[in-house]
Amino acid sequence: MKIEQIYTGCLAQGAYYILSDGEVAIIDPLREVQPYIDRATKDNAKIKYVFETHFHADFVSGHIDLSAKTGAPIVYGPNANPSFTATIASDSQIFKLGQLSIKVLHTPGHTMESTCFLLIDESGKDHALFSGDTLFLGDVGRPDLAQKSESMTQDDLAGLLYDSLNAKIMPLGDDVIVYPAHGAGSACGKNMMKETVDTLGNQKKMNYALNQPNKEEFVKAVTDGLLPPPSYFGLNVAMNKTGYQSFDTVLLNGLRPLSVNEFEISADLNNAIILDTREPAIFYKGFIPRSINIGIKGDFAPWVGAIVKDVKQPILLVTQPGLEEETITRLSRVGFDHVLGYLKGSFEAWQVSNKEIDTVNRITASQFAAEVDLKTDSIIDVRKESEYNLDHVNEAFNMPLDQINDWFTKLNSNKTLFIHCAGGYRSMIAASIFKLRGFHQFKEIEGGFKAIAEVAAIKPNFISH
Repeated sequence: MKIEQIYTGCLAQGAYYILSDGEVAIIDPLREVQPYIDRATKDNAKIKYVFETHFHADFVSGHIDLSAKTGAPIVYGPNANPSFTATIASDSQIFKLGQLSIKVLHTPGHTMESTCFLLIDESGKDHALFSGDTLFLGDVGRPDLAQKSESMTQDDLAGLLYDSLNAKIMPLGDDVIVYPAHGAGSACGKNMMKETVDTLGNQKKMNYALNQPNKEEFVKAVTDGLLPPPSYFGLNVAMNKTGYQSFDTVLLNGLRPLSVNEFEISADLNNAIILDTREPAIFYKGFIPRSINIGIKGDFAPWVGAIVKDVKQPILLVTQPGLEEETITRLSRVGFDHVLGYLKGSFEAWQVSNKEIDTVNRITASQFAAEVDLKTDSIIDVRKESEYNLDHVNEAFNMPLDQINDWFTKLNSNKTLFIHCAGGYRSMIAASIFKLRGFHQFKEIEGGFKAIAEVAAIKPNFISH
Protein backbone atom coordinates (compact mmCIF):
# COMPACT_ATOMS: atom_id res chain seq x y z
CA MET A 1 0.00 0.00 0.00
CA LYS A 2 1.20 3.46 -0.89
CA ILE A 3 -0.53 6.76 -0.07
CA GLU A 4 0.93 9.97 -1.44
CA GLN A 5 -0.41 13.40 -0.61
CA ILE A 6 0.23 15.78 -3.51
CA TYR A 7 -0.07 19.20 -1.90
CA THR A 8 -0.24 22.45 -3.85
CA GLY A 9 0.59 25.40 -1.64
CA CYS A 10 -0.81 28.13 -3.91
CA LEU A 11 -4.29 26.61 -3.57
CA ALA A 12 -3.71 24.98 -0.16
CA GLN A 13 -5.09 21.86 -1.84
CA GLY A 14 -4.36 18.18 -1.32
CA ALA A 15 -4.81 15.55 -4.02
CA TYR A 16 -4.13 11.89 -3.24
CA TYR A 17 -2.48 8.97 -5.01
CA ILE A 18 -3.28 5.53 -3.56
CA LEU A 19 -1.57 2.37 -4.86
CA SER A 20 -2.16 -1.31 -4.14
CA ASP A 21 -1.13 -4.31 -6.23
CA GLY A 22 -0.77 -2.39 -9.46
CA GLU A 23 -4.02 -0.45 -9.09
CA VAL A 24 -4.25 3.27 -8.41
CA ALA A 25 -6.98 5.59 -7.19
CA ILE A 26 -6.68 9.35 -7.50
CA ILE A 27 -8.72 11.59 -5.19
CA ASP A 28 -9.48 15.22 -6.11
CA PRO A 29 -6.83 15.65 -8.86
CA LEU A 30 -5.57 19.02 -10.00
CA ARG A 31 -6.30 20.32 -13.50
CA GLU A 32 -3.02 19.13 -15.02
CA VAL A 33 -3.21 15.33 -14.92
CA GLN A 34 -0.02 14.13 -16.59
CA PRO A 35 1.90 13.94 -13.28
CA TYR A 36 -0.60 11.35 -11.97
CA ILE A 37 -0.30 9.31 -15.16
CA ASP A 38 3.50 9.50 -14.96
CA ARG A 39 3.43 8.30 -11.33
CA ALA A 40 1.29 5.31 -12.23
CA THR A 41 3.53 4.47 -15.20
CA LYS A 42 6.60 4.60 -12.94
CA ASP A 43 4.85 2.21 -10.53
CA ASN A 44 3.86 -0.08 -13.43
CA ALA A 45 0.27 0.43 -12.31
CA LYS A 46 -3.10 1.30 -13.83
CA ILE A 47 -5.31 4.16 -12.65
CA LYS A 48 -8.55 2.38 -11.78
CA TYR A 49 -10.68 5.13 -10.19
CA VAL A 50 -10.90 8.92 -10.04
CA PHE A 51 -12.73 9.85 -6.82
CA GLU A 52 -14.25 13.30 -6.34
CA THR A 53 -15.28 14.33 -2.83
CA HIS A 54 -17.69 17.00 -4.18
CA PHE A 55 -18.05 19.67 -6.84
CA HIS A 56 -15.11 21.88 -5.90
CA ALA A 57 -15.55 25.65 -5.78
CA ASP A 58 -11.99 26.88 -5.26
CA PHE A 59 -10.29 25.03 -8.10
CA VAL A 60 -11.06 23.18 -11.32
CA SER A 61 -10.42 19.49 -10.83
CA GLY A 62 -8.68 17.31 -13.40
CA HIS A 63 -11.26 14.53 -13.14
CA ILE A 64 -12.61 14.81 -16.70
CA ASP A 65 -9.22 14.89 -18.43
CA LEU A 66 -7.84 12.13 -16.22
CA SER A 67 -10.80 9.87 -16.92
CA ALA A 68 -10.59 10.57 -20.65
CA LYS A 69 -6.88 9.74 -20.78
CA THR A 70 -6.96 6.60 -18.61
CA GLY A 71 -10.47 5.18 -18.96
CA ALA A 72 -10.87 5.26 -15.18
CA PRO A 73 -14.43 6.08 -14.09
CA ILE A 74 -15.16 9.26 -12.15
CA VAL A 75 -16.81 8.38 -8.85
CA TYR A 76 -19.02 10.75 -6.82
CA GLY A 77 -21.10 10.13 -3.75
CA PRO A 78 -24.91 10.33 -3.58
CA ASN A 79 -26.77 13.42 -4.83
CA ALA A 80 -24.16 14.32 -7.45
CA ASN A 81 -25.66 15.09 -10.86
CA PRO A 82 -22.84 15.94 -13.26
CA SER A 83 -23.43 16.60 -16.95
CA PHE A 84 -20.88 13.95 -17.96
CA THR A 85 -20.71 10.21 -17.48
CA ALA A 86 -19.82 9.27 -13.90
CA THR A 87 -20.44 6.59 -11.31
CA ILE A 88 -22.78 7.87 -8.62
CA ALA A 89 -22.03 5.66 -5.63
CA SER A 90 -24.46 4.77 -2.89
CA ASP A 91 -23.71 5.42 0.77
CA SER A 92 -21.47 2.67 2.25
CA GLN A 93 -20.66 1.26 -1.19
CA ILE A 94 -17.26 -0.47 -1.36
CA PHE A 95 -14.73 -0.10 -4.17
CA LYS A 96 -11.89 -2.62 -4.35
CA LEU A 97 -8.39 -1.35 -5.08
CA GLY A 98 -5.82 -4.15 -5.12
CA GLN A 99 -5.86 -5.50 -1.57
CA LEU A 100 -7.54 -2.37 -0.24
CA SER A 101 -11.17 -1.29 0.05
CA ILE A 102 -12.51 2.23 -0.26
CA LYS A 103 -15.82 2.84 1.48
CA VAL A 104 -18.15 5.69 0.53
CA LEU A 105 -19.31 7.82 3.45
CA HIS A 106 -21.92 10.32 2.31
CA THR A 107 -21.47 13.44 4.46
CA PRO A 108 -23.73 16.26 3.22
CA GLY A 109 -23.33 19.70 4.76
CA HIS A 110 -20.56 21.51 2.96
CA THR A 111 -22.50 20.60 -0.18
CA MET A 112 -25.29 18.08 -0.64
CA GLU A 113 -23.08 15.63 -2.56
CA SER A 114 -20.10 15.95 -0.21
CA THR A 115 -18.59 12.54 0.45
CA CYS A 116 -15.64 11.19 2.41
CA PHE A 117 -13.76 8.07 1.37
CA LEU A 118 -12.65 5.63 4.07
CA LEU A 119 -9.61 3.53 3.18
CA ILE A 120 -9.67 0.02 4.67
CA ASP A 121 -6.32 -1.81 4.66
CA GLU A 122 -5.38 -5.37 3.69
CA SER A 123 -6.38 -6.71 7.11
CA GLY A 124 -9.82 -5.09 7.03
CA LYS A 125 -8.90 -2.27 9.45
CA ASP A 126 -9.97 1.34 8.95
CA HIS A 127 -6.74 3.10 8.00
CA ALA A 128 -7.35 6.57 6.55
CA LEU A 129 -10.14 9.04 5.87
CA PHE A 130 -10.02 11.23 2.79
CA SER A 131 -12.31 13.86 4.20
CA GLY A 132 -12.65 16.32 1.32
CA ASP A 133 -14.16 19.57 2.54
CA THR A 134 -16.26 17.87 5.22
CA LEU A 135 -13.53 17.77 7.86
CA PHE A 136 -10.41 19.89 7.83
CA LEU A 137 -7.63 19.93 10.37
CA GLY A 138 -8.84 22.42 12.96
CA ASP A 139 -12.09 23.19 11.13
CA VAL A 140 -14.94 21.89 8.99
CA GLY A 141 -16.14 22.90 5.54
CA ARG A 142 -18.06 26.15 5.30
CA PRO A 143 -21.79 25.50 4.90
CA ASP A 144 -22.71 28.56 2.84
CA LEU A 145 -21.39 27.72 -0.63
CA ALA A 146 -24.19 25.41 -1.81
CA GLN A 147 -27.20 27.28 -0.47
CA LYS A 148 -28.10 29.12 -3.66
CA SER A 149 -28.22 26.00 -5.79
CA GLU A 150 -29.81 23.79 -3.15
CA SER A 151 -32.48 26.24 -1.92
CA MET A 152 -31.26 25.78 1.62
CA THR A 153 -29.93 28.27 4.14
CA GLN A 154 -26.41 28.05 5.49
CA ASP A 155 -27.92 27.10 8.88
CA ASP A 156 -29.77 24.19 7.22
CA LEU A 157 -26.54 22.97 5.67
CA ALA A 158 -24.62 23.46 8.90
CA GLY A 159 -27.19 21.29 10.65
CA LEU A 160 -26.72 18.58 8.03
CA LEU A 161 -22.95 18.85 8.47
CA TYR A 162 -23.36 18.35 12.22
CA ASP A 163 -25.39 15.18 11.59
CA SER A 164 -22.88 13.89 9.05
CA LEU A 165 -19.91 14.39 11.34
CA ASN A 166 -21.58 12.73 14.31
CA ALA A 167 -23.08 9.83 12.38
CA LYS A 168 -20.22 9.03 10.00
CA ILE A 169 -16.95 10.51 11.26
CA MET A 170 -16.95 10.65 15.04
CA PRO A 171 -17.61 6.88 15.47
CA LEU A 172 -14.39 6.05 13.56
CA GLY A 173 -11.31 5.01 15.51
CA ASP A 174 -8.93 7.60 16.94
CA ASP A 175 -6.00 6.11 15.01
CA VAL A 176 -7.60 6.73 11.62
CA ILE A 177 -5.43 9.16 9.61
CA VAL A 178 -7.23 12.23 8.28
CA TYR A 179 -6.26 13.49 4.84
CA PRO A 180 -8.27 16.68 4.09
CA ALA A 181 -8.73 18.39 0.73
CA HIS A 182 -7.39 21.73 2.01
CA GLY A 183 -5.17 23.35 4.61
CA ALA A 184 -4.41 26.79 6.01
CA GLY A 185 -4.89 29.55 3.48
CA SER A 186 -7.89 28.04 1.71
CA ALA A 187 -11.09 30.08 1.55
CA CYS A 188 -13.10 26.87 2.06
CA GLY A 189 -12.70 27.16 5.85
CA LYS A 190 -11.79 29.80 8.43
CA ASN A 191 -9.67 28.11 11.12
CA MET A 192 -7.49 25.52 9.41
CA MET A 193 -4.20 24.25 10.81
CA LYS A 194 -0.96 24.59 8.87
CA GLU A 195 -0.45 20.81 9.12
CA THR A 196 -1.87 18.71 6.29
CA VAL A 197 -2.16 15.29 7.98
CA ASP A 198 -3.39 14.33 11.45
CA THR A 199 -5.10 11.56 13.38
CA LEU A 200 -8.82 11.66 13.92
CA GLY A 201 -8.24 11.25 17.65
CA ASN A 202 -6.32 14.51 17.81
CA GLN A 203 -9.00 16.27 15.80
CA LYS A 204 -11.65 15.02 18.22
CA LYS A 205 -9.68 16.70 21.00
CA MET A 206 -8.73 20.03 19.48
CA ASN A 207 -11.06 20.81 16.55
CA TYR A 208 -13.51 23.42 17.85
CA ALA A 209 -16.27 22.21 15.53
CA LEU A 210 -16.10 18.66 16.87
CA ASN A 211 -16.42 19.88 20.45
CA GLN A 212 -19.71 21.77 20.37
CA PRO A 213 -22.27 20.57 22.95
CA ASN A 214 -25.21 20.35 20.54
CA LYS A 215 -26.38 21.09 17.01
CA GLU A 216 -27.53 24.61 17.79
CA GLU A 217 -24.13 25.62 19.17
CA PHE A 218 -22.39 23.87 16.28
CA VAL A 219 -24.40 25.87 13.75
CA LYS A 220 -23.52 29.12 15.52
CA ALA A 221 -19.84 28.25 15.76
CA VAL A 222 -19.28 27.21 12.15
CA THR A 223 -21.28 30.07 10.60
CA ASP A 224 -19.82 32.81 12.77
CA GLY A 225 -17.32 35.04 11.02
CA LEU A 226 -17.67 33.60 7.52
CA LEU A 227 -16.36 36.03 4.92
CA PRO A 228 -18.06 36.25 1.52
CA PRO A 229 -16.70 33.57 -0.82
CA PRO A 230 -14.54 34.68 -3.76
CA SER A 231 -16.61 35.50 -6.82
CA TYR A 232 -15.01 32.81 -9.00
CA PHE A 233 -16.19 29.98 -6.73
CA GLY A 234 -19.56 29.59 -8.44
CA LEU A 235 -17.92 29.56 -11.87
CA ASN A 236 -15.52 26.81 -10.80
CA VAL A 237 -18.40 24.72 -9.45
CA ALA A 238 -20.13 25.02 -12.82
CA MET A 239 -16.99 23.92 -14.69
CA ASN A 240 -16.49 20.93 -12.38
CA LYS A 241 -20.14 19.94 -12.78
CA THR A 242 -20.72 20.50 -16.49
CA GLY A 243 -17.26 20.04 -18.00
CA TYR A 244 -14.50 22.17 -19.49
CA GLN A 245 -11.98 22.46 -22.29
CA SER A 246 -9.08 20.02 -22.13
CA PHE A 247 -6.07 21.38 -20.26
CA ASP A 248 -3.86 20.38 -23.19
CA THR A 249 -5.86 22.70 -25.45
CA VAL A 250 -5.78 25.52 -22.88
CA LEU A 251 -2.00 25.23 -22.61
CA LEU A 252 -1.51 25.11 -26.37
CA ASN A 253 -3.65 28.21 -26.89
CA GLY A 254 -1.89 30.15 -24.15
CA LEU A 255 1.67 29.32 -25.14
CA ARG A 256 1.66 31.72 -28.06
CA PRO A 257 4.68 34.06 -28.13
CA LEU A 258 3.58 37.49 -29.35
CA SER A 259 5.73 40.29 -30.65
CA VAL A 260 5.24 43.75 -29.17
CA ASN A 261 3.00 44.78 -32.08
CA GLU A 262 0.99 41.55 -31.98
CA PHE A 263 0.60 41.95 -28.22
CA GLU A 264 -0.73 45.50 -28.60
CA ILE A 265 -3.14 44.55 -31.37
CA SER A 266 -4.46 41.54 -29.43
CA ALA A 267 -5.00 43.66 -26.30
CA ASP A 268 -7.08 46.18 -28.26
CA LEU A 269 -9.05 43.71 -30.38
CA ASN A 270 -9.96 41.40 -27.52
CA ASN A 271 -10.33 43.95 -24.73
CA ALA A 272 -7.83 41.77 -22.90
CA ILE A 273 -6.44 42.27 -19.43
CA ILE A 274 -2.65 42.52 -19.33
CA LEU A 275 -1.57 40.39 -16.39
CA ASP A 276 2.01 41.01 -15.30
CA THR A 277 3.18 38.17 -13.04
CA ARG A 278 6.65 39.50 -12.24
CA GLU A 279 7.63 40.13 -8.65
CA PRO A 280 6.47 43.44 -7.13
CA ALA A 281 10.12 44.44 -6.55
CA ILE A 282 10.63 44.32 -10.34
CA PHE A 283 7.20 45.44 -11.52
CA TYR A 284 7.16 48.84 -9.81
CA LYS A 285 10.26 50.02 -11.66
CA GLY A 286 8.56 49.75 -15.04
CA PHE A 287 5.56 48.06 -16.66
CA ILE A 288 3.16 48.29 -19.57
CA PRO A 289 0.53 50.94 -18.77
CA ARG A 290 -2.77 49.53 -17.47
CA SER A 291 -1.20 46.19 -16.46
CA ILE A 292 -2.36 44.38 -13.34
CA ASN A 293 0.45 42.97 -11.22
CA ILE A 294 -0.23 39.66 -9.46
CA GLY A 295 3.11 38.00 -8.75
CA ILE A 296 3.52 34.33 -9.59
CA LYS A 297 5.55 33.90 -6.38
CA GLY A 298 2.61 34.17 -4.00
CA ASP A 299 -1.03 33.13 -3.71
CA PHE A 300 -1.27 33.82 -7.39
CA ALA A 301 -4.30 31.87 -8.61
CA PRO A 302 -6.67 32.77 -5.74
CA TRP A 303 -5.80 36.45 -6.12
CA VAL A 304 -6.42 36.33 -9.87
CA GLY A 305 -9.84 34.85 -9.08
CA ALA A 306 -10.55 37.53 -6.50
CA ILE A 307 -9.44 40.45 -8.67
CA VAL A 308 -10.30 39.51 -12.26
CA LYS A 309 -13.69 37.99 -11.35
CA ASP A 310 -14.76 36.66 -14.79
CA VAL A 311 -13.06 33.40 -15.80
CA LYS A 312 -13.99 34.10 -19.44
CA GLN A 313 -11.98 37.33 -19.48
CA PRO A 314 -9.30 37.27 -22.23
CA ILE A 315 -5.82 37.58 -20.71
CA LEU A 316 -2.42 38.52 -22.10
CA LEU A 317 0.64 37.64 -20.04
CA VAL A 318 3.87 39.38 -19.14
CA THR A 319 6.02 36.91 -17.21
CA GLN A 320 9.59 36.28 -16.26
CA PRO A 321 11.07 34.36 -19.24
CA GLY A 322 10.58 30.62 -18.77
CA LEU A 323 7.55 30.91 -16.47
CA GLU A 324 4.91 31.11 -19.21
CA GLU A 325 3.77 27.47 -18.92
CA GLU A 326 3.65 27.57 -15.12
CA THR A 327 1.57 30.73 -15.24
CA ILE A 328 -0.95 29.30 -17.72
CA THR A 329 -1.17 26.09 -15.67
CA ARG A 330 -1.86 27.93 -12.44
CA LEU A 331 -4.48 30.13 -14.10
CA SER A 332 -6.24 27.04 -15.45
CA ARG A 333 -6.48 25.58 -11.96
CA VAL A 334 -9.02 28.26 -11.09
CA GLY A 335 -10.75 28.23 -14.46
CA PHE A 336 -9.02 31.09 -16.30
CA ASP A 337 -8.67 29.31 -19.62
CA HIS A 338 -8.70 32.28 -22.02
CA VAL A 339 -5.02 33.19 -22.18
CA LEU A 340 -4.36 34.57 -25.66
CA GLY A 341 -0.58 34.48 -25.46
CA TYR A 342 2.42 36.09 -23.80
CA LEU A 343 4.81 38.92 -24.62
CA LYS A 344 7.85 37.39 -26.26
CA GLY A 345 10.95 38.74 -24.56
CA SER A 346 8.88 39.90 -21.58
CA PHE A 347 8.89 43.56 -20.48
CA GLU A 348 12.42 44.11 -21.81
CA ALA A 349 11.06 43.69 -25.36
CA TRP A 350 8.52 46.41 -24.66
CA GLN A 351 11.23 48.73 -23.35
CA VAL A 352 13.53 48.36 -26.34
CA SER A 353 10.60 49.14 -28.64
CA ASN A 354 10.44 52.59 -27.05
CA LYS A 355 6.84 52.08 -25.99
CA GLU A 356 5.26 54.06 -23.17
CA ILE A 357 5.88 52.64 -19.70
CA ASP A 358 4.50 53.36 -16.26
CA THR A 359 5.95 53.08 -12.74
CA VAL A 360 4.72 52.93 -9.14
CA ASN A 361 6.00 55.43 -6.58
CA ARG A 362 7.34 52.95 -4.02
CA ILE A 363 8.94 54.33 -0.84
CA THR A 364 10.67 52.67 2.11
CA ALA A 365 9.08 52.31 5.53
CA SER A 366 11.60 54.84 6.88
CA GLN A 367 10.56 57.36 4.26
CA PHE A 368 6.92 56.72 5.12
CA ALA A 369 7.53 57.28 8.83
CA ALA A 370 9.34 60.53 8.06
CA GLU A 371 6.81 61.87 5.57
CA VAL A 372 3.40 60.84 6.85
CA ASP A 373 1.13 63.14 8.82
CA LEU A 374 -1.32 60.87 10.64
CA LYS A 375 -3.84 63.69 11.04
CA THR A 376 -4.06 64.85 7.43
CA ASP A 377 -2.86 62.02 5.17
CA SER A 378 -4.82 58.93 4.13
CA ILE A 379 -3.21 55.55 4.95
CA ILE A 380 -4.82 52.57 3.22
CA ASP A 381 -4.12 49.19 4.82
CA VAL A 382 -5.24 46.49 2.35
CA ARG A 383 -4.70 43.54 4.69
CA LYS A 384 -7.52 41.38 6.02
CA GLU A 385 -9.59 42.78 8.86
CA SER A 386 -8.17 40.14 11.22
CA GLU A 387 -4.61 41.28 10.44
CA TYR A 388 -5.52 44.93 10.89
CA ASN A 389 -7.17 44.23 14.25
CA LEU A 390 -3.97 42.72 15.64
CA ASP A 391 -2.00 45.92 15.06
CA HIS A 392 -1.98 48.75 12.56
CA VAL A 393 -0.70 52.25 11.89
CA ASN A 394 -2.66 54.83 13.85
CA GLU A 395 -5.41 56.48 11.78
CA ALA A 396 -4.99 53.93 8.96
CA PHE A 397 -8.13 52.84 7.11
CA ASN A 398 -8.62 49.10 6.72
CA MET A 399 -9.70 48.47 3.13
CA PRO A 400 -9.11 44.76 2.30
CA LEU A 401 -7.79 44.13 -1.18
CA ASP A 402 -10.51 41.65 -2.11
CA GLN A 403 -13.08 44.44 -1.61
CA ILE A 404 -11.27 47.01 -3.75
CA ASN A 405 -14.18 47.38 -6.17
CA ASP A 406 -16.36 48.51 -3.27
CA TRP A 407 -14.03 51.11 -1.77
CA PHE A 408 -11.99 52.43 -4.69
CA THR A 409 -14.48 55.16 -5.62
CA LYS A 410 -14.40 56.49 -2.04
CA LEU A 411 -10.73 57.53 -2.22
CA ASN A 412 -10.02 61.19 -1.60
CA SER A 413 -7.68 62.41 -4.33
CA ASN A 414 -7.07 65.67 -2.48
CA LYS A 415 -5.12 63.94 0.29
CA THR A 416 -1.65 62.44 0.27
CA LEU A 417 -2.30 58.71 -0.01
CA PHE A 418 -0.14 55.85 1.24
CA ILE A 419 -0.87 52.14 0.58
CA HIS A 420 0.53 49.10 2.37
CA CYS A 421 -0.21 45.46 3.14
CA ALA A 422 1.80 42.97 5.21
CA GLY A 423 4.85 42.65 2.99
CA GLY A 424 4.25 44.36 -0.36
CA TYR A 425 2.58 41.67 -2.47
CA ARG A 426 -1.04 42.78 -2.04
CA SER A 427 -0.30 46.49 -1.97
CA MET A 428 1.37 46.23 -5.37
CA ILE A 429 -1.74 44.52 -6.73
CA ALA A 430 -3.74 47.45 -5.37
CA ALA A 431 -1.24 49.96 -6.78
CA SER A 432 -1.51 48.46 -10.26
CA ILE A 433 -5.31 48.62 -10.08
CA PHE A 434 -5.12 52.27 -9.00
CA LYS A 435 -2.97 52.95 -12.04
CA LEU A 436 -5.29 50.99 -14.32
CA ARG A 437 -8.19 53.16 -13.19
CA GLY A 438 -6.34 56.43 -13.64
CA PHE A 439 -5.49 57.13 -10.00
CA HIS A 440 -1.80 58.05 -9.80
CA GLN A 441 -1.31 60.26 -6.74
CA PHE A 442 -0.25 57.73 -4.13
CA LYS A 443 2.81 56.10 -2.58
CA GLU A 444 3.16 52.36 -1.99
CA ILE A 445 5.26 51.22 0.97
CA GLU A 446 7.99 48.67 0.37
CA GLY A 447 7.98 45.79 2.85
CA GLY A 448 4.49 46.62 4.11
CA PHE A 449 3.48 46.58 7.75
CA LYS A 450 6.36 44.29 8.71
CA ALA A 451 8.84 46.97 7.64
CA ILE A 452 6.72 49.75 9.15
CA ALA A 453 6.65 47.99 12.53
CA GLU A 454 10.45 47.79 12.51
CA VAL A 455 10.81 51.57 12.21
CA ALA A 456 7.84 52.39 14.44
CA ALA A 457 10.03 52.48 17.55
CA ILE A 458 11.57 55.73 16.36
CA LYS A 459 8.15 57.35 16.04
CA PRO A 460 6.08 57.42 19.27
CA ASN A 461 2.37 56.51 19.09
CA PHE A 462 2.75 55.29 15.51
CA ILE A 463 1.27 51.79 15.95
CA SER A 464 -1.98 50.69 17.61
CA HIS A 465 -2.16 47.19 19.13
